[in-house]
Amino acid sequence: MAAAVTVRRASPALVRFAWGVVGYNVLVILWGALVRATGSGAGCGNHWPLCNGQVIPLSPRVDTMIEFTHRCMTGGSTFLVLGLVVWTLRGTAKGQAARVLAVASMVLLLNEAFLGALLVKLGYVTGNQSIGRVVVLSIHLSNTLLLLAALTLTARLLGTAQIWRELGVGGAKKIWAWMGLAATLVVGVSGSLAALGDTLFPASSLRAALVQDFAAGSPWLLRLRGVHPLSATIAAVFVVWLVRQAKGAGARRLAAVVLVLLGFQFALGLADIALLAPVWMQILHLLGADMYWVALVALAAMVIWPKSGSTLLTQTDHTNLQPLSSSPARNEA
Repeated sequence: MAAAVTVRRASPALVRFAWGVVGYNVLVILWGALVRATGSGAGCGNHWPLCNGQVIPLSPRVDTMIEFTHRCMTGGSTFLVLGLVVWTLRGTAKGQAARVLAVASMVLLLNEAFLGALLVKLGYVTGNQSIGRVVVLSIHLSNTLLLLAALTLTARLLGTAQIWRELGVGGAKKIWAWMGLAATLVVGVSGSLAALGDTLFPASSLRAALVQDFAAGSPWLLRLRGVHPLSATIAAVFVVWLVRQAKGAGARRLAAVVLVLLGFQFALGLADIALLAPVWMQILHLLGADMYWVALVALAAMVIWPKSGSTLLTQTDHTNLQPLSSSPARNEA
Protein backbone atom coordinates (compact mmCIF):
# COMPACT_ATOMS: atom_id res chain seq x y z
CA MET A 1 0.00 0.00 0.00
CA ALA A 2 1.37 3.46 -0.85
CA ALA A 3 2.45 5.62 2.06
CA ALA A 4 -0.18 8.07 3.27
CA VAL A 5 0.29 11.64 2.03
CA THR A 6 -1.64 14.77 2.87
CA VAL A 7 -1.01 17.66 0.50
CA ARG A 8 -1.25 21.31 1.47
CA ARG A 9 -1.13 23.96 -1.24
CA ALA A 10 1.40 26.68 -0.46
CA SER A 11 0.04 30.17 0.01
CA PRO A 12 0.43 32.59 -2.93
CA ALA A 13 2.63 34.75 -0.68
CA LEU A 14 5.06 31.87 -0.16
CA VAL A 15 5.23 31.14 -3.88
CA ARG A 16 5.92 34.82 -4.62
CA PHE A 17 8.57 34.90 -1.92
CA ALA A 18 10.26 31.82 -3.41
CA TRP A 19 10.45 33.46 -6.84
CA GLY A 20 11.72 36.62 -5.15
CA VAL A 21 14.56 34.61 -3.60
CA VAL A 22 15.42 33.33 -7.07
CA GLY A 23 15.58 36.90 -8.36
CA TYR A 24 17.71 38.10 -5.46
CA ASN A 25 20.23 35.32 -5.98
CA VAL A 26 20.53 36.31 -9.64
CA LEU A 27 21.58 39.77 -8.41
CA VAL A 28 24.14 38.17 -6.08
CA ILE A 29 25.57 36.21 -9.01
CA LEU A 30 25.80 39.35 -11.16
CA TRP A 31 27.62 41.22 -8.40
CA GLY A 32 30.00 38.29 -8.03
CA ALA A 33 30.78 38.61 -11.73
CA LEU A 34 31.48 42.31 -11.17
CA VAL A 35 33.95 41.34 -8.44
CA ARG A 36 35.77 39.07 -10.90
CA ALA A 37 35.61 41.42 -13.88
CA THR A 38 36.98 44.38 -11.90
CA GLY A 39 39.69 42.36 -10.16
CA SER A 40 38.18 43.13 -6.75
CA GLY A 41 38.41 39.61 -5.32
CA ALA A 42 41.27 40.64 -3.04
CA GLY A 43 39.49 43.80 -1.89
CA CYS A 44 39.17 42.40 1.62
CA GLY A 45 42.63 40.86 1.63
CA ASN A 46 43.18 37.27 2.68
CA HIS A 47 40.47 37.53 5.32
CA TRP A 48 37.12 35.78 5.59
CA PRO A 49 34.50 36.40 6.91
CA LEU A 50 36.16 39.63 8.14
CA CYS A 51 37.20 42.24 5.59
CA ASN A 52 40.84 43.27 6.05
CA GLY A 53 40.50 42.10 9.65
CA GLN A 54 37.48 44.34 10.31
CA VAL A 55 33.77 43.66 10.58
CA ILE A 56 33.05 46.84 8.62
CA PRO A 57 36.02 48.18 6.63
CA LEU A 58 37.13 51.72 7.47
CA SER A 59 38.23 54.06 4.66
CA PRO A 60 37.72 51.31 2.07
CA ARG A 61 39.13 51.39 -1.45
CA VAL A 62 36.81 50.90 -4.43
CA ASP A 63 37.78 47.22 -4.77
CA THR A 64 37.13 46.76 -1.04
CA MET A 65 33.66 48.25 -1.36
CA ILE A 66 32.86 45.98 -4.32
CA GLU A 67 34.04 42.83 -2.54
CA PHE A 68 32.46 43.78 0.81
CA THR A 69 29.12 44.51 -0.89
CA HIS A 70 29.21 41.05 -2.45
CA ARG A 71 29.79 39.48 0.95
CA CYS A 72 26.90 41.46 2.43
CA MET A 73 24.64 40.37 -0.42
CA THR A 74 25.64 36.74 0.15
CA GLY A 75 24.79 37.14 3.84
CA GLY A 76 21.39 38.51 2.87
CA SER A 77 20.87 35.50 0.61
CA THR A 78 21.59 33.21 3.56
CA PHE A 79 18.80 34.77 5.61
CA LEU A 80 16.39 34.69 2.67
CA VAL A 81 17.03 31.03 1.85
CA LEU A 82 16.81 30.10 5.53
CA GLY A 83 13.48 31.92 5.68
CA LEU A 84 12.35 30.06 2.57
CA VAL A 85 13.22 26.71 4.17
CA VAL A 86 11.35 27.51 7.40
CA TRP A 87 8.31 28.89 5.60
CA THR A 88 8.22 25.94 3.20
CA LEU A 89 8.39 23.41 6.04
CA ARG A 90 5.60 25.22 7.87
CA GLY A 91 3.47 25.91 4.81
CA THR A 92 3.54 22.45 3.21
CA ALA A 93 2.91 18.90 4.36
CA LYS A 94 5.37 16.07 4.85
CA GLY A 95 6.17 14.31 1.58
CA GLN A 96 5.80 17.34 -0.68
CA ALA A 97 8.66 17.80 -3.12
CA ALA A 98 9.19 21.51 -2.44
CA ARG A 99 10.48 20.63 1.03
CA VAL A 100 13.32 18.54 -0.37
CA LEU A 101 14.36 21.20 -2.87
CA ALA A 102 14.23 23.97 -0.25
CA VAL A 103 16.56 22.05 2.04
CA ALA A 104 18.82 21.24 -0.93
CA SER A 105 18.96 24.97 -1.69
CA MET A 106 20.18 25.69 1.83
CA VAL A 107 22.89 23.02 1.57
CA LEU A 108 24.05 24.36 -1.80
CA LEU A 109 24.12 27.93 -0.43
CA LEU A 110 26.32 26.86 2.49
CA ASN A 111 28.61 25.10 0.03
CA GLU A 112 28.62 28.28 -2.07
CA ALA A 113 29.88 30.29 0.89
CA PHE A 114 32.55 27.68 1.63
CA LEU A 115 33.82 27.68 -1.96
CA GLY A 116 33.85 31.48 -2.06
CA ALA A 117 35.87 31.57 1.17
CA LEU A 118 38.24 28.96 -0.28
CA LEU A 119 38.93 31.13 -3.33
CA VAL A 120 39.84 34.04 -1.04
CA LYS A 121 41.94 32.07 1.46
CA LEU A 122 43.91 30.30 -1.30
CA GLY A 123 44.53 33.55 -3.13
CA TYR A 124 42.63 32.45 -6.24
CA VAL A 125 41.56 36.00 -7.06
CA THR A 126 42.58 39.04 -9.14
CA GLY A 127 45.46 38.06 -11.47
CA ASN A 128 45.96 34.47 -10.29
CA GLN A 129 46.30 32.21 -13.37
CA SER A 130 46.87 28.85 -11.68
CA ILE A 131 45.19 25.57 -12.54
CA GLY A 132 44.00 25.42 -8.95
CA ARG A 133 41.99 28.60 -9.44
CA VAL A 134 40.30 27.26 -12.55
CA VAL A 135 39.44 23.96 -10.81
CA VAL A 136 38.00 25.57 -7.68
CA LEU A 137 36.28 28.28 -9.71
CA SER A 138 34.68 25.68 -11.99
CA ILE A 139 33.31 23.83 -8.96
CA HIS A 140 32.13 27.14 -7.52
CA LEU A 141 30.35 28.11 -10.74
CA SER A 142 28.73 24.68 -11.04
CA ASN A 143 27.47 24.97 -7.48
CA THR A 144 26.08 28.44 -8.26
CA LEU A 145 24.01 27.12 -11.16
CA LEU A 146 22.83 24.14 -9.12
CA LEU A 147 21.77 26.52 -6.34
CA LEU A 148 19.80 28.63 -8.81
CA ALA A 149 18.21 25.47 -10.22
CA ALA A 150 17.25 24.20 -6.75
CA LEU A 151 15.66 27.55 -5.87
CA THR A 152 13.79 27.58 -9.18
CA LEU A 153 12.47 24.07 -8.62
CA THR A 154 11.45 24.99 -5.07
CA ALA A 155 9.37 27.88 -6.37
CA ARG A 156 7.92 25.75 -9.16
CA LEU A 157 7.00 22.84 -6.88
CA LEU A 158 5.48 25.13 -4.26
CA GLY A 159 3.11 26.28 -6.99
CA THR A 160 2.19 22.77 -8.14
CA ALA A 161 2.03 21.13 -4.66
CA GLN A 162 3.48 17.91 -6.07
CA ILE A 163 4.65 15.14 -3.79
CA TRP A 164 8.19 13.78 -3.88
CA ARG A 165 7.35 10.30 -5.09
CA GLU A 166 5.59 11.76 -8.14
CA LEU A 167 8.96 13.03 -9.36
CA GLY A 168 10.26 9.52 -9.88
CA VAL A 169 8.31 9.19 -13.12
CA GLY A 170 9.58 10.32 -16.50
CA GLY A 171 11.61 7.43 -17.94
CA ALA A 172 13.76 8.16 -20.97
CA LYS A 173 12.37 11.67 -21.26
CA LYS A 174 13.74 12.48 -17.81
CA ILE A 175 17.20 11.12 -18.70
CA TRP A 176 17.37 13.28 -21.84
CA ALA A 177 16.25 16.32 -19.88
CA TRP A 178 18.94 15.84 -17.21
CA MET A 179 21.58 15.38 -19.91
CA GLY A 180 20.47 18.58 -21.60
CA LEU A 181 20.56 20.53 -18.35
CA ALA A 182 24.03 19.13 -17.63
CA ALA A 183 25.20 20.30 -21.08
CA THR A 184 23.75 23.75 -20.37
CA LEU A 185 25.57 23.83 -17.04
CA VAL A 186 28.81 23.20 -18.94
CA VAL A 187 27.93 26.17 -21.15
CA GLY A 188 27.55 28.38 -18.09
CA VAL A 189 30.82 27.28 -16.50
CA SER A 190 32.80 27.49 -19.74
CA GLY A 191 31.33 30.94 -20.39
CA SER A 192 32.50 32.20 -17.01
CA LEU A 193 35.97 30.76 -17.62
CA ALA A 194 36.03 32.46 -21.02
CA ALA A 195 35.14 35.73 -19.30
CA LEU A 196 37.99 35.13 -16.83
CA GLY A 197 40.34 34.70 -19.78
CA ASP A 198 39.09 37.98 -21.24
CA THR A 199 39.78 39.69 -17.91
CA LEU A 200 43.26 38.23 -17.36
CA PHE A 201 44.41 38.50 -20.98
CA PRO A 202 42.64 41.45 -22.63
CA ALA A 203 43.08 41.72 -26.39
CA SER A 204 43.64 44.94 -28.32
CA SER A 205 41.45 43.89 -31.25
CA LEU A 206 39.12 41.15 -32.45
CA ARG A 207 41.84 39.77 -34.70
CA ALA A 208 44.31 39.67 -31.82
CA ALA A 209 41.73 37.85 -29.68
CA LEU A 210 41.23 35.18 -32.35
CA VAL A 211 45.00 34.76 -32.71
CA GLN A 212 45.25 34.31 -28.95
CA ASP A 213 42.73 31.46 -29.05
CA PHE A 214 44.74 29.40 -31.54
CA ALA A 215 48.36 30.39 -30.93
CA ALA A 216 50.50 27.54 -29.60
CA GLY A 217 52.13 29.83 -27.05
CA SER A 218 48.87 31.23 -25.66
CA PRO A 219 47.90 30.53 -22.05
CA TRP A 220 45.83 27.36 -21.87
CA LEU A 221 42.93 29.31 -20.34
CA LEU A 222 42.57 31.22 -23.63
CA ARG A 223 42.74 28.07 -25.72
CA LEU A 224 39.84 26.70 -23.67
CA ARG A 225 37.57 29.54 -24.80
CA GLY A 226 36.45 27.51 -27.80
CA VAL A 227 34.68 25.08 -25.45
CA HIS A 228 32.03 27.71 -24.73
CA PRO A 229 30.55 28.20 -28.23
CA LEU A 230 30.88 24.47 -28.95
CA SER A 231 29.02 23.44 -25.78
CA ALA A 232 26.43 26.18 -26.41
CA THR A 233 25.69 24.73 -29.84
CA ILE A 234 25.31 21.20 -28.45
CA ALA A 235 23.07 22.39 -25.63
CA ALA A 236 20.91 24.32 -28.10
CA VAL A 237 20.00 21.00 -29.77
CA PHE A 238 18.59 19.84 -26.43
CA VAL A 239 16.57 23.02 -26.10
CA VAL A 240 14.93 22.39 -29.47
CA TRP A 241 14.04 18.86 -28.30
CA LEU A 242 12.67 20.16 -25.00
CA VAL A 243 10.55 22.80 -26.70
CA ARG A 244 9.02 20.13 -28.94
CA GLN A 245 8.04 18.19 -25.80
CA ALA A 246 6.17 21.11 -24.27
CA LYS A 247 2.46 20.36 -23.96
CA GLY A 248 -0.26 22.68 -22.75
CA ALA A 249 -0.62 26.44 -23.05
CA GLY A 250 1.56 27.25 -20.04
CA ALA A 251 4.43 25.05 -21.16
CA ARG A 252 4.26 26.38 -24.72
CA ARG A 253 4.42 29.97 -23.49
CA LEU A 254 7.45 29.17 -21.35
CA ALA A 255 9.02 27.32 -24.28
CA ALA A 256 8.64 30.46 -26.39
CA VAL A 257 10.37 32.48 -23.65
CA VAL A 258 13.23 29.96 -23.57
CA LEU A 259 13.69 30.24 -27.35
CA VAL A 260 13.72 34.04 -27.19
CA LEU A 261 16.28 34.02 -24.37
CA LEU A 262 18.40 31.47 -26.26
CA GLY A 263 18.49 33.68 -29.33
CA PHE A 264 19.25 36.68 -27.13
CA GLN A 265 22.18 34.80 -25.59
CA PHE A 266 23.70 33.96 -28.96
CA ALA A 267 23.37 37.62 -29.99
CA LEU A 268 24.98 38.78 -26.75
CA GLY A 269 27.77 36.26 -27.19
CA LEU A 270 28.61 37.59 -30.65
CA ALA A 271 28.45 41.17 -29.36
CA ASP A 272 30.70 40.22 -26.45
CA ILE A 273 33.33 38.91 -28.88
CA ALA A 274 33.04 41.88 -31.25
CA LEU A 275 33.33 44.43 -28.43
CA LEU A 276 36.23 42.55 -26.76
CA ALA A 277 34.20 41.73 -23.64
CA PRO A 278 33.85 45.03 -21.76
CA VAL A 279 32.69 44.66 -18.16
CA TRP A 280 29.17 45.95 -18.84
CA MET A 281 28.72 43.46 -21.69
CA GLN A 282 29.96 40.58 -19.53
CA ILE A 283 27.38 41.47 -16.86
CA LEU A 284 24.58 41.79 -19.43
CA HIS A 285 25.57 38.46 -21.00
CA LEU A 286 25.55 36.80 -17.57
CA LEU A 287 22.14 38.29 -16.75
CA GLY A 288 20.76 36.78 -19.95
CA ALA A 289 22.41 33.47 -19.10
CA ASP A 290 20.87 33.38 -15.61
CA MET A 291 17.39 34.24 -16.91
CA TYR A 292 17.77 31.58 -19.58
CA TRP A 293 18.90 28.98 -17.02
CA VAL A 294 15.96 29.69 -14.70
CA ALA A 295 13.46 29.48 -17.57
CA LEU A 296 15.06 26.30 -18.91
CA VAL A 297 15.00 24.54 -15.53
CA ALA A 298 11.35 25.52 -15.04
CA LEU A 299 10.46 24.25 -18.52
CA ALA A 300 12.29 20.97 -17.95
CA ALA A 301 10.33 20.50 -14.72
CA MET A 302 7.05 21.12 -16.55
CA VAL A 303 7.95 18.57 -19.23
CA ILE A 304 9.30 15.71 -17.11
CA TRP A 305 7.10 16.31 -14.04
CA PRO A 306 3.74 17.40 -15.42
CA LYS A 307 1.21 18.13 -12.72
CA SER A 308 -1.27 15.29 -12.81
CA GLY A 309 -4.84 15.86 -11.78
CA SER A 310 -5.56 12.13 -11.64
CA THR A 311 -3.20 11.23 -8.77
CA LEU A 312 -5.11 9.61 -5.92
CA LEU A 313 -3.92 10.91 -2.55
CA THR A 314 -4.59 9.17 0.74
CA GLN A 315 -4.42 9.96 4.42
CA THR A 316 -4.27 7.91 7.61
CA ASP A 317 -6.99 8.04 10.29
CA HIS A 318 -5.05 5.70 12.67
CA THR A 319 -6.98 2.63 11.51
CA ASN A 320 -7.06 2.59 7.75
CA LEU A 321 -6.22 4.52 4.60
CA GLN A 322 -8.96 6.46 2.89
CA PRO A 323 -8.91 8.44 -0.34
CA LEU A 324 -8.97 12.20 0.04
CA SER A 325 -9.82 13.21 -3.52
CA SER A 326 -8.70 12.90 -7.09
CA SER A 327 -7.20 16.41 -6.95
CA PRO A 328 -3.78 16.88 -5.33
CA ALA A 329 -4.33 20.53 -4.60
CA ARG A 330 -6.61 21.40 -1.73
CA ASN A 331 -6.19 18.97 1.15
CA GLU A 332 -5.15 20.24 4.56
CA ALA A 333 -2.52 18.63 6.78
